[in-house]
Amino acid sequence: MSAGWTVQSNLPVSFTIKTVKNILDPNNNSLLELGDSSRRLLFVDSEVFSHFGKKIHLYFSHNNIEAKIVPIDISEEKKDIETLMFILNTIENFGLLRRNEPIICMGGGVLLDIVGFASNLFRRSVPYIKVPTTLLAIVDASIGVKTSINHFGRRNRLGTYYAPQGVYLDKAFLETVPPQEIHQAMGEIIKIAVIKNTKLLSLLETHAPQVIKEKFLVDGPADKIISHAIHDMIQELQPDLLEKNLERVVDFGHSFSPLVEMNSLKDSTVPSLSHGQAVTLDIIFSSCLSYNRGLLSKESLNRIIELCQMCNLSVTHPYFKNVLMLWESLLDTTKHRNGNQNLPIPNRLGSCVFINDVTLPEMHDVVGVFEKFTE
Repeated sequence: MSAGWTVQSNLPVSFTIKTVKNILDPNNNSLLELGDSSRRLLFVDSEVFSHFGKKIHLYFSHNNIEAKIVPIDISEEKKDIETLMFILNTIENFGLLRRNEPIICMGGGVLLDIVGFASNLFRRSVPYIKVPTTLLAIVDASIGVKTSINHFGRRNRLGTYYAPQGVYLDKAFLETVPPQEIHQAMGEIIKIAVIKNTKLLSLLETHAPQVIKEKFLVDGPADKIISHAIHDMIQELQPDLLEKNLERVVDFGHSFSPLVEMNSLKDSTVPSLSHGQAVTLDIIFSSCLSYNRGLLSKESLNRIIELCQMCNLSVTHPYFKNVLMLWESLLDTTKHRNGNQNLPIPNRLGSCVFINDVTLPEMHDVVGVFEKFTE
């Protein structure tokens, strides 16, 4: 006699993304509204701590919170097992209570990813809060539920889906961000504009130089741009947070770039690529692929490239002329997408199609188009 059982559960995912002004004002209780303990464990990017450390200490002491504040020197190269274990050991030594002492993570996307991963692993999940401090993290890493570290020489190879308890956005942190980080973040915003939102595209073409110069700190067009980017990301991610459907509009700019980005960090003969810069190059290359197929007009392709240049983003790189590396990147992406390329390319500005039939000979042709339009 055989028996079988089906276990079925719908696990709800709900968290709030809030715009907060002066989050480190001691009279602002936003950071403490989740959790009811008198202790907090905070992981903060060491660069952020160098500028805001005194305010952070004052915030918790004013509110009678026993806070362990841990600055972390973090980068894409340090988003690894060693840093993950350091974070997990710190959580263990703190003696974290499982439910009412949410870990606070204050930093860029790399730190948000790795602390989220550690929070999911520790005791099979403890709550955590995201406080993004870079423009890229505000419009990208703060929104989804993916956590990860780099491993096997690949970007984000180990990871989980784990939602934060809450996300708090405060543009004040952008004041101390280097200008190049503002430029690089524009890649993720341009991604959404090209593939989904022509109104955002027009906003960028009209206001990008000014809002970049102001580091998005001045209210007005900057807030509209951020709002559009976040709204569209939520609209795309929310129906499928766990990526059951691997045809994803937000994968635009992320088909050729992951392997290229990681390889550039290890190769001293080429410029190292930040995530936003790698995404930008992928956007241009994927748009060249669309143009090569007769889908995207020459005018639209030039418009995309000119917007990237307007945002002080490089539009060329040796690796995006290396056909075999780009092909290897696409093959790795195909594995990630369960055997399908599921490659989103714009068929016109603000719209896309998915293709699954890119070949190596076609890649040679697209590299030629890329070189023609970007040199």
